[in-house]
Amino acid sequence: MRATDLPTPCLVVDGAALAANVATMAAARPGRALRPHVKAFKSTGLARELAAAGHDVFCCATPAEVVGMASVGLGADLLLANEVVDRRRLARMVGATVGSRVTVAVDSEETIAAAAAAGVREVLVDVEVGLPRCGCPAAEAGGLAGTARAAGLAVRGVMGYEGHLMMETEAKAAKVEAAMAMLLAAHAEVGGDVVSGGGTGTWDLNRWVTELQAGSYTLMDGDYARLGTPFRPALSVLATVVSVNRARGWAVADAGLKALATDHGPPTVEGATVWFCSDEHTTFAPADGAPLPAVGDRVALRPGHVDPTVALHDRLHVLDGDEVADVWPVDLRGWDPVVP
Repeated sequence: MRATDLPTPCLVVDGAALAANVATMAAARPGRALRPHVKAFKSTGLARELAAAGHDVFCCATPAEVVGMASVGLGADLLLANEVVDRRRLARMVGATVGSRVTVAVDSEETIAAAAAAGVREVLVDVEVGLPRCGCPAAEAGGLAGTARAAGLAVRGVMGYEGHLMMETEAKAAKVEAAMAMLLAAHAEVGGDVVSGGGTGTWDLNRWVTELQAGSYTLMDGDYARLGTPFRPALSVLATVVSVNRARGWAVADAGLKALATDHGPPTVEGATVWFCSDEHTTFAPADGAPLPAVGDRVALRPGHVDPTVALHDRLHVLDGDEVADVWPVDLRGWDPVVP
């Protein structure tokens, strides 16, 4: 099958770009120096490519991702890097991952209690290092580690995500170092072997974590592409031109807000300017006086944000040139663990 035979809108992956991205990161962060974050691509098929490149530990955002990874034999060491207080959901995850090593992030007495009650055995203390999201203050990390141990949990170490610095351009290295100084101070009080954090935006600067939680580098998106990293954009939403207004100079493709995420900006179309996205459509105009496409032509929309775009689709079509070389289900969607 060729890409032109695929029904649209659909996700397509440039297989050569993906392979290059995986190889580049594996060279810089070999083996367990990288804990790829599966939330970026939500596919065990792509995760298997990373395992083949030498990475056998993974980061997950939901209990469903944890269970899905374990169910296909990728459960050697899984980290649920988000706080969960739903004890039933955590218990279902624990019950469905017997034989796998599962660690859960905690940042409060409440999340510790939920983990202990659900049968979780190991945790990381999540530390706030500047991003106003999850994580305890660094000064409280040691006390929470003690609470976790008193509840019967093994504390493997700490994690902290400097997400506010991923797209930083001014004095980025110094700011990453300052954020990691907070995490290392917490680690000195918590103990353990693991210092987990970082992401695609700080992949080359964060030298303090023992494992980097990067995931977007695999497929890349329009937002990260602006950083000038060696990682190549690999993901597109393939669409079909369904309407052309030749009198006024625009074209409309059949992929809109229900097919791609725009929280990090609109998609990009090579050689064109995107005007706006609506529910089912993207309106664009050729740049620099180039001719308008014809109705029925295919167009590739590069999303501004990979993670939520992938979560809108059922499968990834991996291309070798214009040939569909493989199809990977987006099988890690949803929140509730699917218990085998």
